[in-house]
Amino acid sequence: MKLYDGGRAPNPRRVTVFLKEKGIEVETVPVDMNALGHKAPELTAKNPLQRLPVLELDDGTVLCESVAICRYLEELQPDPPLFGVDARDRAIVEMWNRRAELIYFTAVAAAFRHIHPAMVSWEVPQVPEWGEVNKPKAIEFLRFLNEELAGRPFVAGQRYTIADITAMIAFDFMKPARITCPEEFTHVWRWYREVASRPSAAL
Repeated sequence: MKLYDGGRAPNPRRVTVFLKEKGIEVETVPVDMNALGHKAPELTAKNPLQRLPVLELDDGTVLCESVAICRYLEELQPDPPLFGVDARDRAIVEMWNRRAELIYFTAVAAAFRHIHPAMVSWEVPQVPEWGEVNKPKAIEFLRFLNEELAGRPFVAGQRYTIADITAMIAFDFMKPARITCPEEFTHVWRWYREVASRPSAAL
């Protein structure tokens, strides 16, 4: 396998953290996204949407989208289980991962892409008002998550899962998006400090 990796960009980093948690080593091809390497002809041929990460299998199959790549890796190496252990657990993990991605991660990304000056040539048109609208959406999700985390250690329950990876990446992404988690969200902060201290989270 060969992983075309975008470094610290949020979606590539989700796969990197997942690989570390699994203890899987994959040949990695670094791609400089700042230099628009993800738009190069070679990568465009693999993923016409020009996004990273991209996992190319030994038979030439190309997998795109971070969660799809992680699901493939989970099938290759089920332990430790990061998508759940049975039908009920997998459904709960899926529910929380989708909430973290579709509500929280999406809001943070919209704020960053539509406000940050570095994204003006990437997000066309850049609509600063839309970026500002999404900032409170991210905070409201964290308020909701804070209440949930009062009763359990991790986003989807008693074990660390892909839902924690998605939420942690979104939390880290708040800094360049210029969003600050309120200190009063003590359960979120407890959770974040714990997941961010895992070896897999190291940049």
